[in-house]
Amino acid sequence: MSKKQPQLIAYTVKNRGKGQTAIWTKVGAAWAHAEKPGFSIELDAFPVDGRLVLIEPKEAGSESSESGAE
Repeated sequence: MSKKQPQLIAYTVKNRGKGQTAIWTKVGAAWAHAEKPGFSIELDAFPVDGRLVLIEPKEAGSESSESGAE
């Protein structure tokens, strides 16, 4: 894909039950189209439960677990 930084990071989020922190697993990224509205999404894996969350990346170098980001 592109060598420039993605605008969004794709995660699959698994809820573990009441009172437990959800598990966020990075599965890809999205880049904005240069000429028309929209995004190209590149996935390294597909969520088993069908839930995919796209969020803006944190500052460079802090792309770790997103627990509680939702």
